[in-house]
Amino acid sequence: MLPLELFKTIVSSTPLVSIDFIVMNDSEQILLGKRTNRPAQGNWFVPGGRVLKDESIEDAFIRLLDIELGLTDTVVNFKGVYQHFYEDSFFGDGCTTHYVVLAYKVRYSGVISTLPKEQHADYKWFSKTELLEHKKVHIHTKWYFQENKQAIELQNKFNKLES
Repeated sequence: MLPLELFKTIVSSTPLVSIDFIVMNDSEQILLGKRTNRPAQGNWFVPGGRVLKDESIEDAFIRLLDIELGLTDTVVNFKGVYQHFYEDSFFGDGCTTHYVVLAYKVRYSGVISTLPKEQHADYKWFSKTELLEHKKVHIHTKWYFQENKQAIELQNKFNKLES
């Protein structure tokens, strides 16, 4: 693990790479956890985590799937690459955070009361409609269910630059 001051320099200077899990059950509900840490503290968010230095994406995926959901095998589909920008960071001192996120859809049929509490104080199943309408579901989580929302916003920015 990196020393805290070095990690702070990295967060304030570069994007981080992370993996998010869009977790679905057999009823097509989406699992969200209430974040205990910055960024997105206090918001409902999908499980996931950072890719570590010298860790392959495949190894990070396996590690995070186990840590976040206790899974070693599940149905997986790649959703896409996203960007998440936050006005705060783990450090809470005005430092911003930028993530490049690899999002994967996964199936889960386990018991949510057994999930870890380090990153999420609580877990809840949401329907897509509930998720999109809930005020405390973070916008970055909502993007996963608003088809091409981030791509459309990016295209609109480019169009403004051209005009």
